[in-house]
Amino acid sequence: MLSYRHAFHAGNPADVLKHLVWIQILDYYTNKDKPFMVVDTHAGAGMYLVESDMARKTGEWSTGIGKLWSQPDDVLPEAVARYLEVIKAANASPALKHYPGSPWISGYCTRFADPLRFFERHSTDAPLLAQTMKFVQKRTQITVADGLAGLKALMPPQARRAAVLIDPSYEDKTDYGKVIAGLKDALQRFATGTYALWYPQLARRESVELPDRLVKLGVANWLHVTLSTQPPATDGLGMTGSGLFIINPPWTLPQTLEDCLPWLADTLGIDGHGAFTLDWQIQ
Repeated sequence: MLSYRHAFHAGNPADVLKHLVWIQILDYYTNKDKPFMVVDTHAGAGMYLVESDMARKTGEWSTGIGKLWSQPDDVLPEAVARYLEVIKAANASPALKHYPGSPWISGYCTRFADPLRFFERHSTDAPLLAQTMKFVQKRTQITVADGLAGLKALMPPQARRAAVLIDPSYEDKTDYGKVIAGLKDALQRFATGTYALWYPQLARRESVELPDRLVKLGVANWLHVTLSTQPPATDGLGMTGSGLFIINPPWTLPQTLEDCLPWLADTLGIDGHGAFTLDWQIQ
């Protein structure tokens, strides 16, 4: 929905999981010389101030990146250390002032030959995104449109390699059906791309059923990871964690996540309520 602004939520535990995994995907793709396309269907503003009025209103960043920022290097799992390396690169000083969104992370972790394609519908965030991405402007296209609809025109990519991030707000419950339909169409056009779909863990039926619906797409290679940091609310409302369902994940990703998820759950869990799940099928 066009009312959603990610600035309220930037740097929270859901962002930690999403961006840690996204960095691992991008690093895997850049291990080969051949270029690849990055597509972000719901890009947002690209960079956020943790002391902005919106961020201070919720304080969600303090439960995510805020808990990791000053952790000693010698306790960090490798994937967490890499994630923090990227986040710190977005900050000019040792203090945490900025939290980069997935577009900035994509620009930082890729190469001049890797095209970047971003979609953002919000009339305020789209110009902010253009400003954020000036450092990779020559290889960036920003489209003010629905990203799932726009994905059709990009698949298959010219280089026959692509990493796609899909993370709508899910404020509209029809988003769940839209991501299923969008993935089906994308897979028909380009079956070998890597598609990373983020979703919130909610008591809502659509959220609970989404992973099974994704498995039933029948793809040969997938990975499903969740990270929850707090117990369900007594009224059944609110987000307790988040998940990522990745089609055609890097074969290295299961081991990477096995190595860091227990630490993340312990570190980010509120009052000992951190938990995770990890399942995959990679042939």
